Amino acid sequence: MSFNNLDTLYRQVIMDHYKNPRNKGVLEDGSLTVNMNNPTCGDRIQLTMNVEDGIVTESRFDGEGCSISMSSASMMTQAIKGKKIEEALKLSKIFSDMMQGKEYDEDDSIDLGDIEALQGVAKFPARIKCATLAWKAMEKGLNEDNQE
Repeated sequence: MSFNNLDTLYRQVIMDHYKNPRNKGVLEDGSLTVNMNNPTCGDRIQLTMNVEDGIVTESRFDGEGCSISMSSASMMTQAIKGKKIEEALKLSKIFSDMMQGKEYDEDDSIDLGDIEALQGVAKFPARIKCATLAWKAMEKGLNEDNQE
């Protein structure tokens, strides 16, 4: 597939998650709630997660922001559901490396799925914070939960 076709496909995936977000809403009985914002551009997110026996059993987000931040939150909530805390945090590290344009550890046991569509964001440094907002919220929540 040519670069232009791949770029177009990635854009379509991002816009699909933006227009039809997965896991949008708030878990009323969410055991973890993290609020974060990006004051630079006004993106804000509330992430709620249920963690049982070290596994993220449910994850939802609410908030407002650009297509990159909301799409990334949609993709992230899908990706971490059913994952052990360690796996979710490893996925976040892989995503962070991808956003910084670094070589990332392509672990065969972790399928990036739609998340790969966001790799082009690395070319636009001003947008990296948009893409990583939900991931930082997830890290904060899971790391705080692990401390208890």
